[in-house]
Amino acid sequence: MRSDAQRNRERILEVALAELTRSADTPLSVIAKKAGVGQGTLYRNFPSREDLVLEIYRHEMRQVADSAARLLETREPDRALREWMDRLALFAMTKAGLADAIRQATGAPGSPAKPGPNPVIEAAELLLRACEEAGTIRPGVTSDDMVLAIGGLWQLDPTGDWRTRATRLLDIVMDGLRAGAPGR
Repeated sequence: MRSDAQRNRERILEVALAELTRSADTPLSVIAKKAGVGQGTLYRNFPSREDLVLEIYRHEMRQVADSAARLLETREPDRALREWMDRLALFAMTKAGLADAIRQATGAPGSPAKPGPNPVIEAAELLLRACEEAGTIRPGVTSDDMVLAIGGLWQLDPTGDWRTRATRLLDIVMDGLRAGAPGR
């Protein structure tokens, strides 16, 4: 993909994320205009509203998942895990804002299915294994355990003081992961 075409695609995704989070019914023409592209460019990249919504979801999920390895390159494993969980909380709030658009895109008969959380689960597993090897968390914690432990993120109100509550929840989770760690 040419660099200008890639920039257009990224800009469409950025604007669509903001606009569809505000209102699931935002017209695609508004998204194209705010992204500074023509409707033809938008439809060339995303032939339907459903394609755009699901790509936003996949894109945001990939961003969270990909950040795990980058964080491990520059931080101690337990610090990388904690920062990654903050990014996951932000993703959860973005997803909550997009929930109506995602339901509309995947709810009708014959609609595509919502992508599964596999990249995020794999990223969690990468971080947990790095922490376990470093001796900073209790041994044997699985990504399934972690998903259950942080499930409260999806209960937070994205229009309220979610950051404070998410920070407190994730600090409690980290304290629980550290309890019984061989290096403590």
